[in-house]
Amino acid sequence: MKKLAEEIIQGRRLNRQDDLTVFLHADLESLCQGANHIREMLQGSRVDMCSIVNGRSGRCSENCKFCAQSAHYNADCQVHGFLELSELLEDCGNMARQGVDRYSIVTSGRVMEGEDLEKSIAAYQAMHEKYPDMVLCASHGLMSTEDMKRLHDAGVFMYHTNVETSERYFPEICTTHTYQDKLDQIQRARDAGLEVCSGGIFGMGETWQDRLDMALLLSELEIYSIPMNFLLPIQGTPFADRPRLPQEEIVRIVAVFRYINPDAYIRIAAGRSYFTDGGKLLFQSGANAILTGDMLTTVGNGTVQDREMLETMGFTLKEASVAI
Repeated sequence: MKKLAEEIIQGRRLNRQDDLTVFLHADLESLCQGANHIREMLQGSRVDMCSIVNGRSGRCSENCKFCAQSAHYNADCQVHGFLELSELLEDCGNMARQGVDRYSIVTSGRVMEGEDLEKSIAAYQAMHEKYPDMVLCASHGLMSTEDMKRLHDAGVFMYHTNVETSERYFPEICTTHTYQDKLDQIQRARDAGLEVCSGGIFGMGETWQDRLDMALLLSELEIYSIPMNFLLPIQGTPFADRPRLPQEEIVRIVAVFRYINPDAYIRIAAGRSYFTDGGKLLFQSGANAILTGDMLTTVGNGTVQDREMLETMGFTLKEASVAI
C-alpha cells in the first residue's frame, strides 16, 4: 500500500477503471499507514472542527430508514419548530469561543421555505456579523438555487446534503426522494456559489461495492468535505436491529475513503462512540476533520475532550478564545 500511497501523493487519482478490491484484502495496518501518509503530505496536521445544531426537529415527511425524525416511524424524537435567533447566536458563540471552525444549522423536512426560511436567513446574517471568523454551513433539504443564493448572501459558505450511500442501494434507504434529487441538489448548491459537504452513513446493509461506488462518486464530484457516519441504530426506526459495524471495518472504510478522496476533508461524525478513546485510530487512518458536540438525535463527543485528544496526538486546531 505504501507504493500506491506515494503514487497518490504524486498526483495519481483512482477511478472506476482501477481494481479497488485490493483495499478489501490489504493488511489493515499497512492500509491505515498509507492513508495517514497521504493525509500528512497533502493535508498537513490541521484538523477542521465542525459543530451542528438541530434547528428544527421532527415531523419530517421523508422516510429515511435510519432517521428518528421521520414522521413515518415511532422513534422517540424531540419535536420543535425553528429555534429562536437568541438560542442560535448563543450556541454559535459558544462554539466560536471553543475554537470550532464551522457551525451549521440542520433542519428536518424535505425543504426550508416560507417563515422558517426567513428566520434562517436572519440567523445566518446575525451569526456572520457577530462571529465573522466562524465558517457557516447549512443543511435544509432540497432547496432551490434562488433560496440558496440568499443563504450565500447571508454569509453561508457551505451546503450539506448527504448522498448517504451508493445509487444502487439508495432505494433501500429512502423512497420519498431519489438519488438524482441529491445530485441535483449538489449542483444547485454549486450554482448558488456554495461549497458542498456530502457523505453518508455506513452499516445500513450496504456492500463493500456500494461503499466504493460512493467514494468514487464523491471523488468525481470533487466534494470538499465528506462526513462519515457509522449507523447508531435507533429504536423505532426500521434499522433499529442492524448490527453495529466492527471497529476494524470502520477503520478500513475511513482509510479507503482517504485513498480515493485524497484532497477532501474526511470528517468523522456519528459513530465515534464505538471507540472508547474517541476514535483516535480514525485520525491515524486518514481522517482530518471532526463533527464535535452532540449529533442531531444521538449524543456525541464533547468539544473539550475532542480538543484534548487531537492536540495530544499532535494535530493543530483553531485557537480557542476561552480556557479549555
